[in-house]
Amino acid sequence: MSSIRKQLQDLGIAPGDVVLMHSSMKALGTDLTSEGFLLELMQVLTNEGTLLLPALTYETVTPENPFFSIVESAPCVGILPKTFMKMDGVKRSMHPTHSVCAWGLRASELTREHINDNTPVGPNSPFILLTDYKGKLLFVGDILHSCTFMHGLEEIVNTPYVLNEDMTEYTLTDATGKTSRKSYYTHNFKGWEQEYTRIRDILTYPDIRTGTVCAAPCTLIDVNKLKTAALERFQEDILAFVSPITLP
Repeated sequence: MSSIRKQLQDLGIAPGDVVLMHSSMKALGTDLTSEGFLLELMQVLTNEGTLLLPALTYETVTPENPFFSIVESAPCVGILPKTFMKMDGVKRSMHPTHSVCAWGLRASELTREHINDNTPVGPNSPFILLTDYKGKLLFVGDILHSCTFMHGLEEIVNTPYVLNEDMTEYTLTDATGKTSRKSYYTHNFKGWEQEYTRIRDILTYPDIRTGTVCAAPCTLIDVNKLKTAALERFQEDILAFVSPITLP
């Protein structure tokens, strides 16, 4: 067994797991290629498991440029998602700004219904569907602040900041080249700083685990435990995971 696979297993990843990974290739500090690292993780999960990576395109698919191609629109969240979306057997959900790529046993069922949502992280998004599969969130690097799953919970409790009131129409192109149009509510967050590192304050081991893979500090989270704890925290304070931005 390679040292990377052992580190992933020691962190708490097991064969058959459904894992959604946020990642920083730079944080790994290894000469291994992005595809090489992904293959190591896939070997830990085995063909009975499922690996998902956000393929977010919110920086390039915008109200000013409302065109999304499931094949051509490159993720804006790092080299690992860009590599993953082109690998054999990987499927991508249809969403203009918050698509997700998936490989493995549950890839199709986790991605195929995303088209039915009209918000970024709605009930049919792979992020929220993770809860139906005892999913885990893996953060490779010190990037807990990038927890997109939390947006889905913010949508559930209808925080005053998460969505814009007006919808935006996008043109979507599927893998066959067929185009369609669909309107979506987009994220707002104007005037608010996202504070998802506060997840550490509401979870304890074994629901949240930390370790190291190569040179990267890593965090592994039980998604159902996070959902329960975060929804309870929202009941106490609807602004629990944001801070107002103070202008100079």
